[in-house]
Amino acid sequence: MHWTRSLAIIAAAAITLGTGTLKAAAQESSSATNEKNWWRNAVFYEIYPRSYADANNDGIGDLKGITAHLDYLKDLGVDAIWLTPIYPSPQVDFGYDISDYVAIDTQYGTMADFDRLMAEANKRHIRVLMDMVMNHTSDKHKWFLQSRSSKTNPYRDWYVWHDGKGETATDKGQPPNNWQSVFGGSAWEWDDKTRQYYYHKFYTQQPDLNWNNPKVRQAFKDVIAFWLKKGVAGFRFDAITTLFEDPNLTDEGVVKDKNGNPEIRNGEPVLDNSKTDNLPEVHDVMAEMRAESDKFSTEKYPGTRVFIGETYLPNIAELLKQYGTPEKPEFHLPMDTQILLINKMDASAFRAKLEDAESELGSNVPLFVFDNHDNPRLDARYGDGVHDTDIQRVISTVLFANKGAALFYQGDEIGMKTTPPARKEDVKDPVGLRFWPAYKGRDGERTPMQWTSGPNAGFDSASAKPWLPVPSNNSTINVLAEKSDPKSLYSWYHSLIQLKKTNAAFAEGNDTMLDRNNKNVLSWKRQAAGAPPVIVCANFSAEPQSVDLVSQGIPEGAITTLLKTPGASDPSTLKHINLGPYGVYIGQLQFMISH
Repeated sequence: MHWTRSLAIIAAAAITLGTGTLKAAAQESSSATNEKNWWRNAVFYEIYPRSYADANNDGIGDLKGITAHLDYLKDLGVDAIWLTPIYPSPQVDFGYDISDYVAIDTQYGTMADFDRLMAEANKRHIRVLMDMVMNHTSDKHKWFLQSRSSKTNPYRDWYVWHDGKGETATDKGQPPNNWQSVFGGSAWEWDDKTRQYYYHKFYTQQPDLNWNNPKVRQAFKDVIAFWLKKGVAGFRFDAITTLFEDPNLTDEGVVKDKNGNPEIRNGEPVLDNSKTDNLPEVHDVMAEMRAESDKFSTEKYPGTRVFIGETYLPNIAELLKQYGTPEKPEFHLPMDTQILLINKMDASAFRAKLEDAESELGSNVPLFVFDNHDNPRLDARYGDGVHDTDIQRVISTVLFANKGAALFYQGDEIGMKTTPPARKEDVKDPVGLRFWPAYKGRDGERTPMQWTSGPNAGFDSASAKPWLPVPSNNSTINVLAEKSDPKSLYSWYHSLIQLKKTNAAFAEGNDTMLDRNNKNVLSWKRQAAGAPPVIVCANFSAEPQSVDLVSQGIPEGAITTLLKTPGASDPSTLKHINLGPYGVYIGQLQFMISH
């Protein structure tokens, strides 16, 4: 119901029923509005279930372990958790090779365990989002087993099959084109039984679905409906821009370096992905799926069901397309991963991307992402080995103190570090095995959550060997120690999240960049209608810096400190806000200024 129309209805009701009814109706309308818009300033927390908490001591995290830590998430201020895949899977890609979309893998528990997780999360006002993998299935999924059984099977065209080049009755020939798997090698796999190649953008055991087939689309509408009926608050769509490929199977271009030579990565030429990624047909599919999901925002299923997209895109214009149009909406929150890919403390680069989001997305809500289970953790990409915790305070400030929703990865809040395997025989990630030692895989960012300084970091009760080793730094980097330390990274995250939820400028304000030519300090103003503005200054360098906000149009006057890094002092004047190495200052002006 439109807000203006709601007020009119409430006013009419008050004339008939009296002011008591008016108050109740207004509260009900406000609650409905909050339910509808809950995601716009939300804090999302990614959980990698294998590594979060192991309740049954088999070395693998599970649903009961997540449920046991919901109070921790509530205290931290998390609004919603995104669970990476918990469906039945051969675990070649640790759950992203799905063999059944409407069940729970026994490694993680049962459907009853999932239902209890949902119930307990709801009690704490924490929403649950599932991972939706629509690009591919496992090669053990019943659809693919049928598809590869014969060329005449009804499921044959559920996947992408094609003859090879130069194929004969006795020779399979060559793959149809030069397309590559993300994980290396040809994206085509020969099948002896039916004598054709099938396409796989990712692992060989992850055949791509044929999204030109209406039956595939309907199957996923049914899957989405199944989980929405379970009460989930939405989905994060994995690898969503790769759903379609060029139907003409045209070779992809080879990326050239600055000298005009082919770029080589892990011994293979780098392709431009122009024929297998971000094709326009994806938008039609997502508009269809969104329309299906929006049917569930009803009295029986209150609140918006949110679509988050894994959208690695080259620029803000392409990201904007992922939101869809008012007539055909797609994602509520396509991930803005551009800052994630900067991988260095560069205030100018950060400023440019933040200004893009503020100026180019219109009324759409940005979702910034700096970390996830597929990338080395923040310390490895932004840290210097000396100021890692201070640097992570800066990164988290940019994440939570800017406009829009925020998503972060388990363990970021305590500063967990990337811990790659030292020996090839210890590697679990298949891509790490393939490219060792040039690339050691993704095990280093997937190590068990560090809850305590005790055995196995409290991930389990130490009666089993965790599926990945627990880093030895859990003696100092752990939840228990950091929750009791007001100067810890956890306490910084907690304070930032509370500001995001309770301060009007943080919750609703627009961003205006200040001191735009400063190469060392990123400063911005956040201002909401009817509230004094908030000023944020973050030093991106290892040297002390001073910022003059008066020269940036902020009139001299009183400012109240909201948050500052350890050791910082309150400024006596807005002409000199002093910041230590990678220091942060957040303050609220005690007067109004024009937007």
